[in-house]
Amino acid sequence: MYLNRIIILFKLIKPSDVVIATGKFSLWLVAFSSLFYNKKFIAILHGSEVNYSQKFLKHSINWSLKRFSKLIAVSNYTKSLVSHLNHQGIVVIPNGFDTSKWNLKNTQTLNLNGQPKLITVGNVTNRKGQLNVINMLPELIKNYPEIHYHCVGIPTQKEEFISIALKLKVETHITFHGKVSDSHLQELLQSSDVFVMLSNPTQTGDVEGFGIAIIEANALGLPSVGSINCGIEDAISNKKSGILVTYNDSEVFLKALNEILSKYENYKFEAKQWAKQHTWETIIKQYIKEINL
Repeated sequence: MYLNRIIILFKLIKPSDVVIATGKFSLWLVAFSSLFYNKKFIAILHGSEVNYSQKFLKHSINWSLKRFSKLIAVSNYTKSLVSHLNHQGIVVIPNGFDTSKWNLKNTQTLNLNGQPKLITVGNVTNRKGQLNVINMLPELIKNYPEIHYHCVGIPTQKEEFISIALKLKVETHITFHGKVSDSHLQELLQSSDVFVMLSNPTQTGDVEGFGIAIIEANALGLPSVGSINCGIEDAISNKKSGILVTYNDSEVFLKALNEILSKYENYKFEAKQWAKQHTWETIIKQYIKEINL
C-alpha cells in the first residue's frame, strides 16, 4: 500500500506547480519528494502530527517541515508547536466548515432529556474531553438537578466512561448517542443548549488543533464552552461566541455555564456571527492569497 502511494504521489507531483501536504505520512513523503522536485511545497498543520513525544518521530517531522517553503497552522496553538523551527514561512489560517452540511432552514428539534442540555460531538476518548465533563457532573447537578450531558460520536471509550459515571452516581444524567448521520446530528444540536469541548492533551502528544465541531455548532446558534491551552482558543471568541475555561475546573465551568444561560440570546447571536467568519467561502480566500505569494 505504501509503495503504491509513493508511486502515485510522484506521478501527481511531476506536472504540478504547488504541492499541499497534510497528515503525518503526507508530510514525510512530500518532504522526501522535495529532494527531487523544485516546486512550491506547502504544509497544513493540525496539531498531533507535529507534537510527537518520541524523539525519532519528533526529529523526522522537524526535518520534514524544514523542507516546506510555507507552513500553514490551523491555530495559534498549533503554530506554537513548531515555533522552535524558526521557520520564516509560518502563517495561521483557521479551519473552515462546509455550509452545505447543515440545512439552516430546518427547525425540527427532538425531545431530549435535560435542563440545561449539554452536548459534545467527537470521538469518545480521553483527548476529546467527555470524561472531564462527566467528572464535573456531581458539582453541576447541585446547581442544575435536571442537567443532562449528550455525547455524540464513535463510542471508543464509552464503556470505560460509563463505569466512571456509575461510581460517581451520575449515569442517569448522560446519554451516549453513538455515531449519527449529519441530519440527525443537526437535530441533536438544535435540541441542545450549550456545546462543550473540554479537550486535553494526552501523554502521546495527541492534542486538539482547532475544534471545527465548535464552529459547526455555532452555525446552528449553539454557544460553546471550551478548554484553554489548545487549538480551541482560536475556535471560540471568548465572552462572545462562548467561554474558554480550564478543562478540569468545575467551579470555573459552572460560572461559564451560568453566564451563557443568563445571556443566552446574546451568545446565540454572536455564535452565529462567529461561524460566518469560518465558512470555506471565506477561509479559502486566505489560502489563495498564501498560495499566490
